[in-house]
Amino acid sequence: MARTFVLPDLGEGLVEAEIRAILVHEGDVVKEDSPLLEVETDKAQVEIPSPFAGRVEKIHVHPGQTVKVGEPLVSFADGGGAAAPARSAPAAVVPAPQAAVMPRADGGPVSAAPSTRRLARELGVELQAVHGTGSGGRITDDDVRASAGKSPGVSKPPDAPAAPARAAAPAGPAQPLAAVGLEPPPLPKFEQWGPVERQPLSHLRRTIAERMALSAALIPHVTHFDKADVTDLNAIVTRSFEAAKQRGITLTLTSFILKAAALALHEHPQFNASLDAVAGELILKRYCHLGIAVATDRGLIVPVIHDVDTKPVMDIARELAALAQRVRDGKAALDDLRGGTFTVTNIGALGGTGAIPIINYPEVAILAVARGREEPVVRGGQIVARMMLPITLTFDHRVADGADGARFAQAIIRRLEAPETLFVEW
Repeated sequence: MARTFVLPDLGEGLVEAEIRAILVHEGDVVKEDSPLLEVETDKAQVEIPSPFAGRVEKIHVHPGQTVKVGEPLVSFADGGGAAAPARSAPAAVVPAPQAAVMPRADGGPVSAAPSTRRLARELGVELQAVHGTGSGGRITDDDVRASAGKSPGVSKPPDAPAAPARAAAPAGPAQPLAAVGLEPPPLPKFEQWGPVERQPLSHLRRTIAERMALSAALIPHVTHFDKADVTDLNAIVTRSFEAAKQRGITLTLTSFILKAAALALHEHPQFNASLDAVAGELILKRYCHLGIAVATDRGLIVPVIHDVDTKPVMDIARELAALAQRVRDGKAALDDLRGGTFTVTNIGALGGTGAIPIINYPEVAILAVARGREEPVVRGGQIVARMMLPITLTFDHRVADGADGARFAQAIIRRLEAPETLFVEW
């Protein structure tokens, strides 16, 4: 009897995904946890592993197709590996793959995220032989690297060949955006003035458009502008850059900004929250997982660094570089993209003097950082050149007032202007 694997519940309200690439063929024999498909969700492009071993009997989807949670992806013939229960009803779904459990040789469970299991495959590490140091015995990336004899933060040997490029999936037929708020009036016939070309939106671009419209329609945005004197912090980054690079760390201002924001959120928890308008409650999150906007050729994606408030700056810098690279390569796992409580977007590398970002719903605030520039500043009665960093804090006016936003921005600025405070562990 064939076993059918359906699109799993991806969590956080994700109800569909677009098939980007199929990594197996009918008749292939696959191992449990081997790459099966690449899909693009509302969050980003992710790789879905096979939930069990066996022979691929039928592939139900094709690149460019949009699939709902619970719809069939691949059917496996009987035999080979641990059987999973058959899934015929669309409502029956497998758990989200962020904490898939694999059997240990001694019969106990092995818990590891898809990104960790992928790293283990790249380094040739058997997860059953790795001792997990994470919560509940979960195996972390550093556990895998330690088992392979690699230093933390190095995901693959320097001479490892790059993954072969895959052909991009077709965009598929155009689909209308979900209606939010007022219905737009009909567009004029642009063809009457000259030739036009219509291009269907990609799944990710359509999702970005819908979410931005949702955020703008639901949230009354207000923005506070300020500047931080990061002269001393910039000197630390410049002075430490080469030493950090030798340890496999790309040191930038962004990791310090993330740390400063996380510590400031402890003082101002209403910005580390979500609003439940139906219940009339503010949901204060007692964890600090920060999203960082990453520009890709497919669109803007916001991966998440967990527990930024408790991590040393150097660990944040290492994790940030690896995370951004996975996102740009289209190799981010679901764990990389979920659970954010507050977002930072840094446009400094692209120039500009400032930006007013749209809040990443259902969060209630977002911090934008522009390019730091030397400016004349009066200090001690003298005009001196100082490195000034423009920041803008956009927040939900339903949960905080202008004075609250100004105080929160100042809490971030205080830490950026006294960089020694960013090395003190919470």
